[in-house]
Amino acid sequence: MATPAQTAALPPGPGGSAPPPYPTQQPQQPPRPPAPPRARRRDRWRAAARTAPGQLRLTGTALVVLVLGFGALTGWQVADRSAAAEQVVTHSQPLSQNATEIYRSLADADTTAAAGFLLAGDEPREVRQRYQDDLANAARLLTQAAAQSGGSGQAQTWIDQLNAQLPVYSGLVETARTDDRQGLPLGAAYLSYASGQMQGQLLPAAQHLSEAELARLTSDYRDARATPWAAYVLGVLVLAALLWFQARLFRRTNRVVNPGLLGATAAVLAVLLWLTAGVLAADSALTDSLKHGSAPLQALNLARVQALQARTAENLNLVARGSTTQYADQWTSASKADSSALAGAQLLAPAGAVDDIKAARDQFALWTQRHGAADALNNNGDYDDALQATVGSGPTSAQPAYQALDQDLAKAVQVEQAGFLSAAKNGRDATGTVVVATAVLALLGAAGVLRGIGRRLAEYR
Repeated sequence: MATPAQTAALPPGPGGSAPPPYPTQQPQQPPRPPAPPRARRRDRWRAAARTAPGQLRLTGTALVVLVLGFGALTGWQVADRSAAAEQVVTHSQPLSQNATEIYRSLADADTTAAAGFLLAGDEPREVRQRYQDDLANAARLLTQAAAQSGGSGQAQTWIDQLNAQLPVYSGLVETARTDDRQGLPLGAAYLSYASGQMQGQLLPAAQHLSEAELARLTSDYRDARATPWAAYVLGVLVLAALLWFQARLFRRTNRVVNPGLLGATAAVLAVLLWLTAGVLAADSALTDSLKHGSAPLQALNLARVQALQARTAENLNLVARGSTTQYADQWTSASKADSSALAGAQLLAPAGAVDDIKAARDQFALWTQRHGAADALNNNGDYDDALQATVGSGPTSAQPAYQALDQDLAKAVQVEQAGFLSAAKNGRDATGTVVVATAVLALLGAAGVLRGIGRRLAEYR
């Protein structure tokens, strides 16, 4: 370091002035600005979180969120199941049954039209009225199906097709009736063509509609019986978290029981038990509605459809007057299928419908026997007697046996429909209290966590 004398001896700087003396200390740095309020609060929170009270508060908040989240998830899943069960009761099953009834009404109209044509001027008023009622019933049910299809494009396609073709069919039948009453031979041709339209277009479209509605019913059943796995998993996690936290508090405080946390644990456990009881009760009732209602109804509807197809073939065989064996072959095929369908319907039927189906099977056997006699008359050229033995009202005609068969099956349908509604409503209502109970117990559980944590925090004051 230069001495004062050496400094004085230094040559002058620019401009003739002497250089400044060598500084003996560094200049002071300006003070750092204070941290913003948000950062200060964050720092204080971090510091507080490292303390025992802070950790208690964080853990308590997490537990409260878990308990409330468990309650919300459980309530949502149960409400979703209940909504699906409500769909089964009020929407999909009635629509499925209505679609089947549309098919039955159309098939019965075709059968009745053929019977009325055969009787010509002797057609009873009730036969004509039944044909008109069938068409009116089909049109009414199609209107309902269009309004309640729920935006299903597939179902709407078949409904539109049926609505467009039904007037065409009825017009062909009326033309056949008019020509026949005027003695024109075209009447039989028009009726055969109308029946061909029914069998080839209307009934397949009605069958597709029935299948679409049945698929929706199956989907709603699946949703209504779905197990709420997410609620169970979260519930078990919440229980584990509560037990872990209580064990941790016991190790730190040597207190065996924390009333608040114990109450929260009991509330969560109660939700799980209540949920399980409701799910099991709903599943049992829905299974019963499927086993003793929906499935037997499907088998019974199939038997009714096969009977109608056999009856239509039987009548059209007389209309053809031996010009073709098509309808005789259809009778053979449909009657065999109906015999099998009736046996299946009786096997699935609940106790209240067994007697009606058994009586229907007896009438089917009688009908088959009388059909054989009428067919023999027709094959021998005795057309008038064959006509009376098929569509006449005499005690040996096939007509009374067929009508008794149809009436017995209709009674069985009513019994099975009532059984379905009763069981399905029980399944829908079984979880009705679970949502409310879950909400109340979840709130109680959250309150228990807050109370339990609050008691521990009070020890630090």
